[in-house]
Amino acid sequence: MRDRRLDTWEPEDEAFWEQRGRRIAWRNLLVSVFTLFLGFVVWTLWSLVVVYLPAAGFEYSESELFLLTALPSLAGATGRLAYSFVVPVFGGRRWNTFATATLVIPTLGLGFAVQNPETPFWLMAFFAVTARFGGANFSSSMDHISYFFPEREEGIALGINGGVSNVGVSAAQFLVPVVIFVDAFGRITGPAQTYLGGSAGARAMWLQNAGFVWVPFVLVGVVASYLWMNDLPDVDADISEQLSILRRKHNWLLCYLYLGTFGSFIGYAVAFPLLTSIQFPARDVSLFAFVGPLLGASIRPLGGWLSDRLGGARVTLWVFGVMIAGTALVIYTMVIGQFWGFFAAFLLLFLTSGIGNGSTFKMVPVIFRKRHLARVDESDAEERERALSRAKMEAGSVSGSAAESVPTAGFSSRRRSASPSGWPGRRPPR
Repeated sequence: MRDRRLDTWEPEDEAFWEQRGRRIAWRNLLVSVFTLFLGFVVWTLWSLVVVYLPAAGFEYSESELFLLTALPSLAGATGRLAYSFVVPVFGGRRWNTFATATLVIPTLGLGFAVQNPETPFWLMAFFAVTARFGGANFSSSMDHISYFFPEREEGIALGINGGVSNVGVSAAQFLVPVVIFVDAFGRITGPAQTYLGGSAGARAMWLQNAGFVWVPFVLVGVVASYLWMNDLPDVDADISEQLSILRRKHNWLLCYLYLGTFGSFIGYAVAFPLLTSIQFPARDVSLFAFVGPLLGASIRPLGGWLSDRLGGARVTLWVFGVMIAGTALVIYTMVIGQFWGFFAAFLLLFLTSGIGNGSTFKMVPVIFRKRHLARVDESDAEERERALSRAKMEAGSVSGSAAESVPTAGFSSRRRSASPSGWPGRRPPR
């Protein structure tokens, strides 16, 4: 605990792993899951907060409200690529501590901004952009955790880190409608606003609670990161190797596919509450806004399972086909004003985009392994090993470029092309 920077780390050594490594790795993973969960919460807070702004007296147009929901996603997605480079520079523990601390900015900013209906739109948009810190944290968190586990347990560790934390999307949409109507924090967080929506008439609302309630949890995450996470030794990055994938056609194709799957998932999650409140104002969106993101996050492993058996490309093709049909159903049910059909069509979109997240990920290593092996003589074991190592490096970099929930660009960059340990493409003993 006193030596937070480890002198040696050899997860592939079974004796080291059982005697010391497993305990340290899982401690880092548990802290990472908690802080990354908070990151997803902060990233998607605005998706439901904007629904209550008109009822609280904010005179923003519908276009401005939709822009407030889009800004955190756009800023967070662009920040992920930069965050995938920082772990080897600053260290995983130190960066996770800093990155978690930055979540105080959007939570406090939201809490103060929503208390005054005269808050100018540009200032509200600025605080929405700061929510990017929550979305960008994903890349550095996955990068840091990927180093702690041996190859045989890496998949489950990254699945837990990315999958469990992703529930923060639905958690935010479930808890926000609860805390904003609780006056227990009123004397601390500020005066109430008058909620003018709903069938119950005017009632008191503390919209600032949506941001302030998370501040204590963020502070706990900062302390936990500083005390209970570790920096690993000999972590370096070759940025030129990472950037080499920008010349790969398949990188851009996979980025496009992932934009259509995870991009759609997060887009549906932030747009669904506001769109529903506009199209069906008689419905209380707070009662069911969390259902779609929860289903999409939960079903993601099924996409990987299906891809193992049917092929990632085939599953992804069907996913996009069903999503086209689901989008058409959403539009049709909006036109005819049929709420339950609209809701069912959106659930279909959440489910298929969740499956597509897993299937797109499964395609990445397969494509680059086949691409590199096709260029070598299979009978030459040394040449084949070099090709596999290069394929793993490029696959990891592509995953980072697409902001995928696998070892990110920073993770892949430290994988040696010639591993003295005898593990092709794996980190050598330190």
